[in-house]
Amino acid sequence: MDTKYIFVTGGVVSSLGKGIISSSLACLLKARGLRVTIQKFDPYINIDPGTLNPYEHGECYVTEDGHEADLDLGHYERFTNVHTSRANNVTTGRIYQSVIDKERRGDYLGKTVQIVPHITDEIKRRVKYLGNTGNYDYIITEIGGTVGDIESLPFLEAVRQLRWELGSNSLCVHLTYVPYIAAAKELKTKPTQHSVKALQEVGIQPDILVLRTEKEISPEMRRKIALFCNVAQDSVVQSIDVNSIYKVPLMMHAQHLDEIVLRKTCMPVEGEPQMAPWLAFIDKLEHAEKTVKIGLVGKYVELQDAYKSINEALFHAATYADRKLELVYVHSEKLTEGNVSEKLGDMDGVIIAPGFGQRGIDGKFVALKWCRENDVPTFGICLGMQCMVIEFARNVLGLEDANSTEMNPHTPENVIDLMEEQKNISNMGGTMRLGAYDCRLRAGSKAAEAYGKEFIRERHRHRFEFNNDYRDRFEAAGMACVGENPDAQLVEVVEMPSKRWYIGTQYHPEYSSTVLSPSPIFASFIEAAIDYHDEKATK
Repeated sequence: MDTKYIFVTGGVVSSLGKGIISSSLACLLKARGLRVTIQKFDPYINIDPGTLNPYEHGECYVTEDGHEADLDLGHYERFTNVHTSRANNVTTGRIYQSVIDKERRGDYLGKTVQIVPHITDEIKRRVKYLGNTGNYDYIITEIGGTVGDIESLPFLEAVRQLRWELGSNSLCVHLTYVPYIAAAKELKTKPTQHSVKALQEVGIQPDILVLRTEKEISPEMRRKIALFCNVAQDSVVQSIDVNSIYKVPLMMHAQHLDEIVLRKTCMPVEGEPQMAPWLAFIDKLEHAEKTVKIGLVGKYVELQDAYKSINEALFHAATYADRKLELVYVHSEKLTEGNVSEKLGDMDGVIIAPGFGQRGIDGKFVALKWCRENDVPTFGICLGMQCMVIEFARNVLGLEDANSTEMNPHTPENVIDLMEEQKNISNMGGTMRLGAYDCRLRAGSKAAEAYGKEFIRERHRHRFEFNNDYRDRFEAAGMACVGENPDAQLVEVVEMPSKRWYIGTQYHPEYSSTVLSPSPIFASFIEAAIDYHDEKATK
């Protein structure tokens, strides 16, 4: 069977949820037994989002093969349970870099290098790369930005050419916005009509329209949109607000989106998608009555997309534990010894968030000291784990000047230090320790108990590490180094066996948590938080 290509474009405004619609469609097709993957083409000129401030672009997601990617790849994995790679996320910067490298090598034999055909040909090559592996029946390609953006034009031109070349093996799903004007008490279709017209002007006729809306769109209004946008009436689907993104695949299937796609790509429509595990998750989500309250201490709390994968990993774990997640964001810059009890006192568990740099770090130390002394279930991730080590060194080992050389390059007690392999690196982009690495867990540790095994692989994104020169002193004082990379002896996991649940991981377990395969260590953390909640309730 030829690989089928689905292009997902957006109009009117950004942040409508192209990633969620792409992921939901992939989820449904995969549940029908088809081999599916998703790729994101981002129009910004950065090579990848690795150097972007979270305020600019939200979370930077990391794939197993060590690529720093758009946060939508996290949605792709969470919805499909399929790993992505560097081939699943391409930016304008990578496209131009590749073309310029070819020009410098003389690959174009002296021809003038132009956007058409050279840039568009490179985009087309990247679009078809995964399809050429023969591993997939459907490749869903999400085009970032909105129709009409200057930055998106080369991608849309490449899509136009591919639609012509691929024929019935391709289709375009266009996501657009139908706003509700409160003063008029009406939904308005004109923005959608203009958006489709802009797409048609670059030579692309959408096959399916997904209408993002806050209010129910009547059949009459859908017929009107179909008429003015040259789209079949049964191919106009609404995406109304729901209380969980994980209900979107069910909402899309109820409107036959997966069947429409199969039919339009000349595939047989047989039976129903096998969604039993997904439905079981949704059932738990809808019937949970009790709550588990988790505090997330970080410096980007006003921008929740900065911790998207952590939020979702906590949500997966809480749902499977039959609990509603109440996630409270605690700004680390505003946390002091004077208010920490007030801010964290009624939490069932505390997450110390990852990040970079000095800002907000003192608040993390305050939170960790309070959590350690009050025996609150605590989970430190990446920089959060490093902060655990620094706080313990200062307040238990008595090393008042203990620090990371990231924060103080001249600290005399460098309990966290730059990795040896990082010391001669000057470029910032794509140069950290990235991707999945092996970790051996100590038998009998809480971490090994959480995973149910002693050998794991998790994803990393860091430059600094635990300084093994201090390892014996930490072990003797009660902080055990229970996980390490077998090749580099890098400490991956620390825990305090004397506490209810006090664990730090150098890696990012949140990246691998999905709806159908929740992270084991997040599940263990939530279980500890629930036990702590129940214990407090009996006092």
